[in-house]
Amino acid sequence: MKPCYLCKMPGHTTMTCPYRVSMEHGVVPAPKRNTRSPLDFVFERQIKSNVSTIKPAFVIPNQIDCAVIRYHSRRITCLEFHPTNNNILLSGDKKGQLGVWDYDKVHDKTVYGNIHSCILNNMRFNPANDGTLYAASSDGTISCTDLESGMSSSLMDVNPDGWQGANTWRMLYGMDINPDKGLVLVADNFGCLYMVDVRSHNKTGEAILIHKKGTKVVGLQCNPVQPELLLSCGNDHFARIWDMRKLEAGSSLADLPHRRVVNSAYFSPQSGCKILTTAQDNRIRIWDSIFGDLETPSREIVHSHDFNRHLTPFRAEWDPKDPSESLAVIGRYISENYNGAALHPIDFIDTSTGKLVAEIMEPNITTISSVNKLHPRDNVMATGSSRSLFIWRTKDNSELVQEKDERRIILCGKLSKKSNGKFGGESDDDFDDDKFNSKGKKSNSKKRETKTSSYSLNKFKTKPLKSSKRNPS
Repeated sequence: MKPCYLCKMPGHTTMTCPYRVSMEHGVVPAPKRNTRSPLDFVFERQIKSNVSTIKPAFVIPNQIDCAVIRYHSRRITCLEFHPTNNNILLSGDKKGQLGVWDYDKVHDKTVYGNIHSCILNNMRFNPANDGTLYAASSDGTISCTDLESGMSSSLMDVNPDGWQGANTWRMLYGMDINPDKGLVLVADNFGCLYMVDVRSHNKTGEAILIHKKGTKVVGLQCNPVQPELLLSCGNDHFARIWDMRKLEAGSSLADLPHRRVVNSAYFSPQSGCKILTTAQDNRIRIWDSIFGDLETPSREIVHSHDFNRHLTPFRAEWDPKDPSESLAVIGRYISENYNGAALHPIDFIDTSTGKLVAEIMEPNITTISSVNKLHPRDNVMATGSSRSLFIWRTKDNSELVQEKDERRIILCGKLSKKSNGKFGGESDDDFDDDKFNSKGKKSNSKKRETKTSSYSLNKFKTKPLKSSKRNPS
């Protein structure tokens, strides 16, 4: 009578769970929407007019193009592509370090270790200046970094009196930027929202309680079409929609209930009318319209992402290039047996039907790929797995790049005994050979060597899904 680890329901084991055999089990596909009211008519003709009614073929990046192994000293927590330079990837890690990598040149990489002193949870670019990056950290500060010079300044510190005990220390998690109002929005682990003016770099107003007092607010996003709408999610088992023109405690426009902690919540990238959430009950929830009934989701997709404390939380994210706004990507926690190797694939899911579109994996990646980011313009995906970064491309594009240069895998540091030649074999939180200490200063330990791997991409290719044998482990 113990509940299944995957679907959290009794009556069967995880090995025989019907959701493991077929992800779309029990999912009701999205019906063709009929305009029955004036509001529906406006929704279809104005807000959703740029969304294609005919679903095109999905483009899946399924081939490793390049990688930096053990790039960070601790596990990667967030990724962000540069808004104008297509081949620049930024990454943050558990130690507060910020990495800037030009994956086209491969060897052009930099790590800033003096910006934050602990976990870098979120980062966003300044909409008016793509050379400026804002980051929120668990040290309670918002940093503003000039990527040209590497100089960083603190916009806000929610712990001005320093350490006064664990019960009073505030950590910043969710963050986004409202381009219309010129505000940096950030939320903490006490359920409060803060606003900082981008022009004056000063805090505006007082902290506003937007979630249950004493709970983390891990996600914030402004609607891409109507920035006045703010979506938040947190540890109080709710995702909430707010109107920034009337922002005060208890004034949410809608409360979206979940059964467990909500890891992320996102508006759809083009129309902003759909909502995609990821919760710790192994459920991905989709709301097809923010104008409809928001008490219950349009669909619930069972997916394995209930993780332990030593992993970055899994977050299902939209594909920003998909005109139908139905493709999402997320890493998988439960391992599968692929030709004798226990691997954790990355899943591409059709949120309109719940079907698994593709599962991509690499035999040399033995760690869990919990952080995945799709490029907003190119057919590229970045993956943060443990301390390493991987760039995926579609098979045709990747083979063209390989013809120019076969040695595009960089190893940072020495191989550990646990890795056995595999990439990322060591634990995320047990690694003590850090390049920087907790204050961001260089330690006295020996600098890690950087060298080019002798691996060629001919050995680093993934096998087609059709030919791989998939047996439950």
